[in-house]
Amino acid sequence: MSTELFNLKGKTALITGSTHGLGMAMAMGIGNAGAKIVINGNSSQEKLENAVKYYISKGLDAHGYLFDVSDEKSVIKNIIDIEKNIGPIDILVNNAGIIKRTLIKDMQVKDFEEVIKIDLVAPFIVSKHVVKKMIVRKSGKIINICSMMSELGRNSVGAYSSAKGGLKMLTKNMATEWAKYNIQVNGIGPGYFATDQTKPIREDGHPFNDFIINRTPTGKWGDPEDLQGAAIFLSSKASDFVNGHILYVDGGILATIGKPYNES
Repeated sequence: MSTELFNLKGKTALITGSTHGLGMAMAMGIGNAGAKIVINGNSSQEKLENAVKYYISKGLDAHGYLFDVSDEKSVIKNIIDIEKNIGPIDILVNNAGIIKRTLIKDMQVKDFEEVIKIDLVAPFIVSKHVVKKMIVRKSGKIINICSMMSELGRNSVGAYSSAKGGLKMLTKNMATEWAKYNIQVNGIGPGYFATDQTKPIREDGHPFNDFIINRTPTGKWGDPEDLQGAAIFLSSKASDFVNGHILYVDGGILATIGKPYNES
């Protein structure tokens, strides 16, 4: 099988929320596969510029755009600018997201709505305006970053689970509507990954660390680079007949109710 199936040379990819963490790992993978990458952030211009410098230092063709993915006017303005100055957006990765860990009975409505706005409404907004040019070109790849919480509930993440469950179904509906234009819309559902954010709960003896190690058949946290293969596959010609699928990269968590007892 030719590696050309996975070659992204000549493509332009917009990855939202890609100044750090899993978004950065996926952007690195897509960039290393040959695509020109457009990095999005919303926290600060300095953080965005530092991220772009990092990508460039790794030999990638990277560009940065600071905008709020939940602000439709800003999204429209920046998409027009990207298409004009960087190139047609061939690949969109809707990765930007937030989580607020609060029990449902204690959660403020405004906090619930904020999670829904960033994690569900924003992918709708960005996809809606990127896909219009994809439809004209009759080509495109959209990847929505879902979660294991698209399938499972867990204590204190009711808003996040609601958003990610909705994003799973939005992915399927986008795929249904846009397949006839040769546009593939799929999702990636990350499991538990070793990032700076999870470092405090990954220490030996921490109850949550022990829970994840024992709950995951592979017996370990994922490395962010483990997401790169899925991102490249769903961005490439190799996935041209894959549509409306959620690819879970979770070390096998969703495949089992837990490790078997009395393992030899």
